[in-house]
This record gives sequence, structure tokens and C-alpha cells, in this order.
Amino acid sequence: MTAEAARADAIVECARRWIGTPYRHQASCRGAGADCLGLLRGVWREVIGPEPEAVPSYTRDWSEAGRSEDLLAAAGRNLLPIERVEAGPGDVAVLRMRELGVAKHVGILARSRRGDATLIHAYSGHGVVESTLTPAWARRIAGTFRFPEGSN
Repeated sequence: MTAEAARADAIVECARRWIGTPYRHQASCRGAGADCLGLLRGVWREVIGPEPEAVPSYTRDWSEAGRSEDLLAAAGRNLLPIERVEAGPGDVAVLRMRELGVAKHVGILARSRRGDATLIHAYSGHGVVESTLTPAWARRIAGTFRFPEGSN
């Protein structure tokens, strides 16, 4: 196994440990509560090290009124942009929750034991789950990114 594959496996394994964590807006505590960004932040802390920047308070409809792509901009500052066709397990997908909406959802790509593409993410009413990356989810992807090398 290559170092890159081992790193991807470690990221997915870490994200899967968050499955079952209840949804809590702005939270990032495995087992206690997380939203989608909180899941990403928690995996970052466990795999990379200290978070790269402070996360400002945000509402559930953040960035919609101004139509600003705040989540994509933050991903571009802190993660390594990759082409969608290069994305695989352990990479990050930033998604739009509705067509033509701003990107405001994030998840970690994975694969099921059967080899199906999946997304580990948190959303209201479901908590942290692993969902099949259906065509409906896949067409919402606005950008894909890779975690940088970390200190952990």
C-alpha cells in the first residue's frame, strides 16, 4: 500500500468513527454533536493537527443572502484543490444543497465494502452518516479537495 493510500484509509477510518454523532449546529465533538463543517474540523484535528483558522459563528442560511461562496473559499485556503475525476476516498467534497444555491455542505468521500462511492457527512435530522454517493448527491458537488500533510 502506498503512503497516499494509507493516508486516505486513515482519513476515512477517522471519519467513520464519527458516524452516529448527533447533528448539532456549529458543534465539532465526536459522539456529542457535529454539523458537516464540525465533522470536517474534527477529522482535521485528529489527522492533521490544530485547525488552520478560527471558524466564525454562522447561521443555518449563511452565505445565501449575499450569495458568497464562503465555504468554497475556506476550502481553497486550507485544503488542496483537486479535479473531481481525481477525487477518491479520504478527499473532501463541497456541495450545494440545491441547484444554483451556494455551496454550504461538506463531506468526506469513501467507498463501501462493495466498492460503491459514499459520502460521510452530517446533516440536520440525521447526524453523521455514511450515504451512497447517488447521482443526486454527485451532481451537487461544487468542488473537491485533498487534506494537506499534517503534523499528527
